[in-house]
Amino acid sequence: MVDAIVIGGGIVGMSVAYHLVSSGAKTILIDRSDAGRATDAGAGILSPETNTRDPDSWFNLAIDAVDYYPALIDRLQAEQDDDTGYARCGQLLVAVSEDERDLFEAAQRRILARQEQRGLPSAADLQAVSNRESQALFPALAPVSGAIYNRNASRVDGRLLNRALRTAAERRGLTVMHASIDELIIENRNVTGVRLAGDTLSADITAIAGGAWSPAFGDQLGIEIPLAPQRGQIIHLSLPGTDTSAWPIISAFHGHYMVQWPDQRVAVGATREAGSGFQPHATASGVHEVLGEALRVAPGLAAGEIQDIRVGLRPLTADTMPVLGSVPNMSGIFLATGHGPTGLTLGPYSGKVVAEMMLGQQPASDISAFHVSRFHTSSGG
Repeated sequence: MVDAIVIGGGIVGMSVAYHLVSSGAKTILIDRSDAGRATDAGAGILSPETNTRDPDSWFNLAIDAVDYYPALIDRLQAEQDDDTGYARCGQLLVAVSEDERDLFEAAQRRILARQEQRGLPSAADLQAVSNRESQALFPALAPVSGAIYNRNASRVDGRLLNRALRTAAERRGLTVMHASIDELIIENRNVTGVRLAGDTLSADITAIAGGAWSPAFGDQLGIEIPLAPQRGQIIHLSLPGTDTSAWPIISAFHGHYMVQWPDQRVAVGATREAGSGFQPHATASGVHEVLGEALRVAPGLAAGEIQDIRVGLRPLTADTMPVLGSVPNMSGIFLATGHGPTGLTLGPYSGKVVAEMMLGQQPASDISAFHVSRFHTSSGG
């Protein structure tokens, strides 16, 4: 008998487990290490201030999530020796082609209105910059007709952060099992554990953080978890002899981005492929799309060597928002999934919030907008 079971070892599940054991809960994490886990492929852009796609509920949670990162990184650096993959690097939001100009101007109005309303970030940290300033920051960039620079934007390597969380959690007593769960154990609408490979594991509380695979538990819980895998292909380009360490993230308006890394590398992506199913492989059309967009925005990357192609299956819900919290009419079970393309932005903090709820604590952030009952209007909250 343990206090808690966490299903899924991606960034969200690992964060849930880390925060549970940090609070003294005896915890087992069960993970199949499925190919295509989104954590292992994501770009890790942390810049909610320049996000204009998602609603205010997402924005408010993302601000809290990104604000939590420095404290979490400090803790992990003190508790284990691995690189966390986190760094502040800045971001440029740019309009390159004429069809992006109207989108850029609308985004600029929303970004600056939020800045004025919040009083943050400062004008020095979030401001419009010229074409010359943009190309000085990212020399491979095409000429731009508009650009906003967010000095505070950061990036994180999901693989490294996940490893750091696991190392720190295991030092606090976390047990990690590589196994596939056959079913949840439910008694009188109370989840009391899981059954796997003929064995039974009992726990007071269980969290489902299985990413795109989470809906498999919906039938047992009597709910639909309306999310599906969205394939994302990301290409890592090596630029030998080029110092990329000071380059910012680049985001344009055809839905793609570029993220620099200090080892003469730039990650470019990503596709957003609905209907991909559980097929975590690169495709000719996906590679063509990613490279075409990268060279449209930054033709100076043309000589880059293709170092790696990473493919992740993002858990995307019907409304693109995560699913966090309890399950209607069921006790002992919590959901932490559905983060779509923003798992590395929200995931570490989502894990903290759900761990607090599992332990009966009141989280600092309001996550009522992300309860699964929003998809089931007849269900209670």
